[in-house]
Amino acid sequence: MRVTYPQAPVPNTPNVPGVQVMQLPGLETVIGATASQLSSQFGVADLDVAEGDARKLQYRGQACVLEFYLYPAENGVAIATWVEARRTSDGLDVDRAACIQALRR
Repeated sequence: MRVTYPQAPVPNTPNVPGVQVMQLPGLETVIGATASQLSSQFGVADLDVAEGDARKLQYRGQACVLEFYLYPAENGVAIATWVEARRTSDGLDVDRAACIQALRR
């Protein structure tokens, strides 16, 4: 079962034409980040997949799996627009901000 969370406005949300940008409190340090900025926060991604102009970076830890979806912004630089988080043990959705804190180095 997929859990949906209400979207609350977050200041300084980047504009990525044709892509929905996640706007949840607690994600301000990752939404809008480039791949290199995410690597600075989390280290080398466990999975890095490119498909067309999109890119997915996955980070795995004991507590959770964190996935960032990056798309080109107006300036052409790919930035994180969406984040998914799930438990490592069973794949159930978990709080994104808590997973970010658990995996940040």
